[in-house]
Amino acid sequence: MRIPLQLFMSTGEDAGRSRRAHVTCRYKCGDACRQDPGNTSDNTYFRDVVRTAVSRRSVLKTSAGAAVAVGATSLLAACGDAGSSGSGSSNGAASPGDALPGMKFTAVAPNTEDAVVIPEGYAQEVVIRWGDPVLPGAPEFDFAKQTPEAQAGQFGFNNDFAGLIPVDGVPNHFYLVANLEYPTEPFMFAGYQDGEPTEQQARIAMASVGIAVVEVVAQSGSGALTPVVGPRNQRLTASSPFRLTGPAAGSEFVTTTADPAGTTVLGTFANCSGGLTPWGTMLSGEENFNTYFGNASTVTDPETVERLDRYSFDDDGDEHHWGRFEDRFDLAKEPNEANRFGYIVEVDPHDPEAVAVKHSSLGRFKHESANIYVVGGAPGTDRGPGTDRDPDKGTVVAYSGDDEKFEYIYKFVSSRKIKSGLSKTAREHNMGILDEGTLYVATFTGDSAEPVDGAGDLPSAGKFAGRGSWKPLLTVDADGSARSYIPGMSAAEVAVFTRQAADAVGATKMDRPEDIEPNPKTGKVYCALTNNSDRGTGGEAVADAANPRNENKNGQILEITDNHAGTEFTWELLLVCGDPAAADTYYGGFDKTAVSPISCPDNVAFDPHGNLWISTDGNALGTNDGLFAVALDGERRGETKQFLTVPRGGETCGPVIDSDRILIAVQHPGELDDHSADNPASHWPDGGNSQPRPSVVAVWRNGGEPIGV
Repeated sequence: MRIPLQLFMSTGEDAGRSRRAHVTCRYKCGDACRQDPGNTSDNTYFRDVVRTAVSRRSVLKTSAGAAVAVGATSLLAACGDAGSSGSGSSNGAASPGDALPGMKFTAVAPNTEDAVVIPEGYAQEVVIRWGDPVLPGAPEFDFAKQTPEAQAGQFGFNNDFAGLIPVDGVPNHFYLVANLEYPTEPFMFAGYQDGEPTEQQARIAMASVGIAVVEVVAQSGSGALTPVVGPRNQRLTASSPFRLTGPAAGSEFVTTTADPAGTTVLGTFANCSGGLTPWGTMLSGEENFNTYFGNASTVTDPETVERLDRYSFDDDGDEHHWGRFEDRFDLAKEPNEANRFGYIVEVDPHDPEAVAVKHSSLGRFKHESANIYVVGGAPGTDRGPGTDRDPDKGTVVAYSGDDEKFEYIYKFVSSRKIKSGLSKTAREHNMGILDEGTLYVATFTGDSAEPVDGAGDLPSAGKFAGRGSWKPLLTVDADGSARSYIPGMSAAEVAVFTRQAADAVGATKMDRPEDIEPNPKTGKVYCALTNNSDRGTGGEAVADAANPRNENKNGQILEITDNHAGTEFTWELLLVCGDPAAADTYYGGFDKTAVSPISCPDNVAFDPHGNLWISTDGNALGTNDGLFAVALDGERRGETKQFLTVPRGGETCGPVIDSDRILIAVQHPGELDDHSADNPASHWPDGGNSQPRPSVVAVWRNGGEPIGV
């Protein structure tokens, strides 16, 4: 079992601690931030010496007295990382007139309000909330009378990724595709007994997660979107069937009692961020899947134990206790079931009858997302650089981050070329693209000869920069045959145990790689590295050129200039986040007195002008999470402006940025410690004495004018 290393904390660290609540960390990721990293490669760790079968919660209980004795008043404080010593209260962002197109708005000041706060001159409206009907026949939400059947037809809990896909042939109609990441049962049910769900509550929770596809209509004259409850909608839950493809499918590692063929998986959950494909589908990342399985400590086979440990399975990480009601969530009974999660899921919103796919060719790890770049555009088109004679034109590249401390950045390069258009023939061809190609993992080196001491000091060259290469792990051919590049590992093993394969080639340990997306204007790739307070502590990996701060509380934004179909790249840190007044922060070289402070970047997106937009999770500067626009080029490179903030206890997810509207998913509003459905900390979005409800929100400029111009 994983054992927490940092049991003793000084009271000085309590100031500026991340605002992500401990209850969020428990139910979302199994307290991952405060536990030993699953990645023990290339180092001797204290945990390797003291490893025992004692659960982490037992360690916390037996160590509590000692912790208090040394003044650790926040031993069970938020799972997010401690913040900088600065207050983060300043907001020196430039005025609208000075900004680049897309960023001409008055920056929102940091705050702690129980509301979505937006710039002057903008309006907002909730699109859909937890419990709103999605499928025909689903009832209206009744908090006091929830059922599994009702929830399976309603919008689920804790929406994360959101995207809009046009409905073929129906103007102004879109598919809103949304991840429904995880249940927080104490906030879903009045009188919930911690660790003791009823079967009814567990099955409601199973129905609350997964993916929703909801038809919405764009309203004339505003950015508002109105849901349509109709036959085009879909709800995928923890019990829906999925088709497993790639090298993992049919292998000995994914067969179970219920599925001896190893090709049909029930359910998706822990769906964090995602992406949209040029062929009109949604990609969803299965992230903290390890926290839904119990009885890891009862597994005795040494090889299986090692594999479970590498993916951070732990008895006390199971906060949902589904294994009490379904054997597939009990590792003592079905140890292979865990290997059937952690993939990129592809959903076709245009066909409600289609079975969604899990792509094992993209590897199995805690996928935050997957996002697509097409080299040179599709063959037969004039989009992008290159010509139809370019052998790489039409190659599809999918980028993905593994969201845990000291994990890696990956890309998949297709061998099948994209077909242009959205015809049924083109879509069928394109939906096989992510099954054929090569999976790579990234290594990073720095350009500067100066030593990295972990203080975050800027190199004499004036920027954090370097080079990198992509190491091949696995190639899958058109006939389905596959080959591994890792000695001693089969292709199926690489697809299922991708972290171990990446360990073997010396991949660079990063500070929680989350959303990673290519800029459609420039092709440069941007990755949110959220934070890593373990960096350089307790025998863990010390700071390096791409992760320049030990005890990294605030995260950074990595910019990669990639040879997309090739194996070499250069990189630069665009932002080293945190209090602009702190010496260890960097805003692309822009004047730090004229930026909005940003901390703990999570998701990234781009507006039509090519500006980067960043949503945050766990802001360590003492205020609510928000959405920020960042200039990428010219003399204003690094300028950062806050566009909105979400309600207290909430996380900013999504987002979608276009000229007509900005769409965000407000996750876990009011989810604060010492609160619950019996004692709500928020009443957003409905007000009064209502329970808080995770919701998708549209924001637009008054009068229908384009955003930020």
